[in-house]
Amino acid sequence: MRLVPPPKTAFKTLGLGLLLAGICATSAFADAAHPIDKGDTAWLLTSSALVLMMSIPGLALFYGGLVRTKNMASVLAQVFMIVSLVGVVWVLYGYGLAFGDGGSWNAYIGGFGKAFLMGVTSDSAWPTFSNHAYVPELAYMVFQMTFAMITPALIVGAFAERMKFSAVVVFMLLWVTVIYFPIAHWVWSSVTPDDVAKAAKAIADAGKDPVKLKAAQAMMNAAAGPTAAGWLSAGSAPWMGGVGALDFAGGTVVHINAGIAGLVGALVLGKRIGYPKEPMSPHSLTMTMIGASLLWVGWFGFNAGSNLEATGVTALAFVNTMVATAAAALSWMFVEWFEKGKPTLLGLCSGAVAGLVAVTPASGFAGPMGSVVLGLMVSPICFFFVSRVKQMFGYDDALDVFGVHCVGGITGALMTGILVNPALGGVGITDYTNITHGNAGVYAFGPQMIAQITAVVATLLWSGIGSFVLYKLVDVMIGLRPAPDAEREGLDITDLGERAYNY
Repeated sequence: MRLVPPPKTAFKTLGLGLLLAGICATSAFADAAHPIDKGDTAWLLTSSALVLMMSIPGLALFYGGLVRTKNMASVLAQVFMIVSLVGVVWVLYGYGLAFGDGGSWNAYIGGFGKAFLMGVTSDSAWPTFSNHAYVPELAYMVFQMTFAMITPALIVGAFAERMKFSAVVVFMLLWVTVIYFPIAHWVWSSVTPDDVAKAAKAIADAGKDPVKLKAAQAMMNAAAGPTAAGWLSAGSAPWMGGVGALDFAGGTVVHINAGIAGLVGALVLGKRIGYPKEPMSPHSLTMTMIGASLLWVGWFGFNAGSNLEATGVTALAFVNTMVATAAAALSWMFVEWFEKGKPTLLGLCSGAVAGLVAVTPASGFAGPMGSVVLGLMVSPICFFFVSRVKQMFGYDDALDVFGVHCVGGITGALMTGILVNPALGGVGITDYTNITHGNAGVYAFGPQMIAQITAVVATLLWSGIGSFVLYKLVDVMIGLRPAPDAEREGLDITDLGERAYNY
C-alpha cells in the first residue's frame, strides 16, 4: 500500500486554516534554512506554466468556439481580463488572504501579513507534503496564483453572451475576494508535516511525565488544532472539527465553487434573448477542440503539480489524469451515440473535460483502475444534467459550467472517498503522527464519506449564497446585462468595438 502525504488538500480540509495558516505564515513556512529540492522546484514552476496555459489560451478557445461569432472576441477578452486581474490582485492581497495568518479570524480567512508579498523572497521556503521537503515560497505562490486565475474564468461560460464587460470586471474582483480567497484558505492552508511529526515525537518522548506531556500536547494543538486527529488522517479544519475530507487538486475550491457560481449567475441574469427558440450552435468546433486539448495537456500541471514534489505520487496523479480523461471522453461519446444516433466532436470534448474535473480531487488518492471507473461513470451523469436536467428546469447555462464542472466536481469529490480505499486500489490514508508505523492511517468508509459530503455542501453554500449576493450587488451598482439591442448585435461590437473575425 502506497501512503501519500495529504497533497495540497487532503482537503487540508475544508477549513483550512484556522490555527494552521497562522503557523504556515510564520516560522516553519518561511525558514530559509530548510533545504530546497531543485527537481521539485523545476516541476512546480513547469506546472505553473501548464496551469496558466489552461486559462489562456486553453479555456478561452474552448469557450470562444462554443459561442456565436458575434460574441467570440467578448469571451476571449473576458477570460484574458480575469487572468490579468487576478494575477495583480493575488500579489497585492490575495495570497495573504488565502495563505497568510488571520489571527483571531484565522479559522475563516488569512490576513494581510503577506500583502504586497511582504516577507516572500527568493530565500523563503514552503513545505511540501513529505517530511523535510521544501520548495521556494515564490514557486508555491505563483502556482497557487494560476489556480486563482482559472477558477473565476470558468464561471464566464455560464452567463456567456449576456453580461456586460464592465459588470464582469467588477463581479470577478468581488468574487475572488469574497468567495475564492476564503475557500482557498479553508481548503489549502495547512501546517507542515514536520511540525506535526515533531509534536508527535514530543508526545511519545514525554511518556507519563505530566509536565512534558502537557507541553507536548500544547505543541500538537498549536500545530494541528485541538482536533488534530482529523488532519493527521487526511486534513484539518479546526472550525469544522477536523473534517478530514480528501481533495488532491481542488475539486471543491475550483470546480464545485465555480460551477455553482455559474448556475447562480445564469439564473440571476436570465436567459439569452431568443433562447431556446433561436439556434445558438457553437460557431467553431475547431477552436473548441483545440481549447479542450490544451486543457487536457495543462491539467497535468493542475493535478500532478499539486503534489508539489516530483515523486511517485506525482506520477500516479499524472497517470490517473490521463486514463480518467480518456475513459470519460469515450463514455460521453458512446452515451451520446446511443441517445442521439451519432457521436459528436463536441461530445468527445465535453466528456474529456468532465473526466478532468472528476479526477481532480481523486488524482493522487485513487489507483489507475479506479480512475478509469471514475471516468466511465462521470460522463453519463454530466450528460444527463446538460441534456435533461437543464431542459427540465429551463435555465440557460450557456456553456454547461454547472452541468460539467459542478456536477463533475461533486461526483469526483464523493468518489474520492471511496476510491482512496486500499482494497479498491487506492493509496490509503496518511497519518503524520503515526511515525513508528510509516504514517499508516486507517480508512473508514462511513466517516470518510461524511467528510466528503461536508466539504461539498459547505462549498455549495458559501459560493452559491455569496455569489447570489454579489450578482445582485453588481446589478444595483452598474447593471449586469446590456440593453436588448446591444445583446442582439453582439458583445464584440457593443462592449469592445471590435470583431473576432473581419470577413
